[in-house]
Amino acid sequence: MSPPTDREQRFVAHLAELVAAEDRAALAALRRGLGKEPGEAAEVFPYVVPWLSSDAGRRDREDEEQAYFLVASLFAWHQGAWPAEGDRRRATNLGASFRLAARSRDEGGEPGVERRFVALLNCHRADLPVHLRHAVGLLKAKEIPVDWAELLHDIRRWDSASRSVQRAWARAYWDYAGQPDDAAHATDDQAATAAER
Repeated sequence: MSPPTDREQRFVAHLAELVAAEDRAALAALRRGLGKEPGEAAEVFPYVVPWLSSDAGRRDREDEEQAYFLVASLFAWHQGAWPAEGDRRRATNLGASFRLAARSRDEGGEPGVERRFVALLNCHRADLPVHLRHAVGLLKAKEIPVDWAELLHDIRRWDSASRSVQRAWARAYWDYAGQPDDAAHATDDQAATAAER
């Protein structure tokens, strides 16, 4: 799967700058977009519209607007993000975030995490904003990070005929379910050791 574009990464960095600058007015304006379609909360426009592509076709433009508006409002609500690492072998998509939420079940976490995750994977694009609002609410309550640039990129590709986003999230959730965070590194190290023998 392709990584987030430079523009997607810069947009999320711009949102993080609002947090770093403690711009409460901007974050409050973005939160007012929660649960609304692009354009229903005009106060979101100044923070999102400059980042939208001007050369996209009508359908692509609508999908792009929905993704950017949705991520901006969700980010303003829950600013927890995966730490930036040079090593991107480990999955940090929403499936990996849900994996952490499911693991917290052992410490009294919510038993319905997997059921919510499956409902998210099965949802249609039209229902995605509602499912993501519930998903991010769960992650926020558990203080679990979200890779916002990856989420933005994935939302834009949600309707891929190959369902590559849903498959990648499922792999991140079930491949490592119940394993320590460094499971991906351990697997690579074990493979390298086996190859040397």
